[in-house]
Amino acid sequence: MNLADKYYIQNIQKIMSEGSWDEKPRPKYPDGEPAYSKFITGVFEEYDISKGEFPIPTIRNTAIKTGIREIFWIYQEQSSSLDVAHKMGINWWDEWDIGDGTIGQRYGRTIAKYQLMDKLLSGLLKDPFSRRHIINMYQYSDLEETEGLHPCAYEVLFSVRKGDDGLILDMTLIQRSNDYIVAGYINKIQYVAILMMVAEHCNYKVGKFCHLVQNLHIYDRHFDAVSELLNKEPLDIQPKLILKENKNFYHYTIDDFEIVGTEGITKLNSKLELAI
Repeated sequence: MNLADKYYIQNIQKIMSEGSWDEKPRPKYPDGEPAYSKFITGVFEEYDISKGEFPIPTIRNTAIKTGIREIFWIYQEQSSSLDVAHKMGINWWDEWDIGDGTIGQRYGRTIAKYQLMDKLLSGLLKDPFSRRHIINMYQYSDLEETEGLHPCAYEVLFSVRKGDDGLILDMTLIQRSNDYIVAGYINKIQYVAILMMVAEHCNYKVGKFCHLVQNLHIYDRHFDAVSELLNKEPLDIQPKLILKENKNFYHYTIDDFEIVGTEGITKLNSKLELAI
C-alpha cells in the first residue's frame, strides 16, 4: 500500500473508533434531515512529491481532473459564478447557489478582490526566502458581505528552500473542515496541482505537500462507504500526477496534466449523499 492508503485507512479507523459526534450540525442532506458526523481534530499529512509520494489512494478512485478544474476556477478565473464553473465541468457547487447564480463573495472572488494570486507569485519571485508567502481566503468582511458557505480549504502557505540543483518549493494547505469520504483526496491532489503550477511558474523544483485539517469528519450516511473502503485490498502501485510543460501560471489548462499509474483503481459502490 502507498502512503495515501496508509493515511486514509489510519484516519478512517481513528474517526470511527475514537471520533466525537457533533451536535446540532449546520449541514443537511437533500431530504432535509440533519447531517450528523463523527470527527477528529488536528490531522496532519505530509507527502514528499519530489520522492514520488502523491496523495492518490488506491482503495478508491479520485476525481483528479475535476478537482484541478476547480483550482482553475478559483485561482485562474478567480470567479464564484456557477455558470463559469459549469463551463469548466464543475457541477458540485450547485447546492450552494445563494440565489444569484454564484456562491457569493467567496473563494475566487476573494482571490480577485485582494489580488492574492498575483501577490503570491510576485513575492515568490522577488523575495523567495520570505516567510510571508500566504493566501488566506477566510476574510471576515467577505463572509459578512454575502450569504454563502464559508471556505473550507481556506489557506495555503508556501516556503522556498535550497536544494542541490536549485530552489525547492513546499506548500501547506490548511482546512477548517473536511468531508473525508467525499472530498478528502480531491482536495489534496488538487492542491498538489497548484503547488506544481506555481513551482513551474517560478522555475523552482516541487518539494513537499503538507495538509492540516482541523475538523476531519465522516457523515453518518457514509458509513457504508467506510465499510467498503476498509474491506478493499490496497494495490501495490504509486499513482502520479505529471505536469508536462513549463508555463505562466495563468496559461495552464487541464491538458497540461497527465495522471499515470492508476490501473486497477475502482470506484466506490456505496452511494454518497452530499451534506449541504
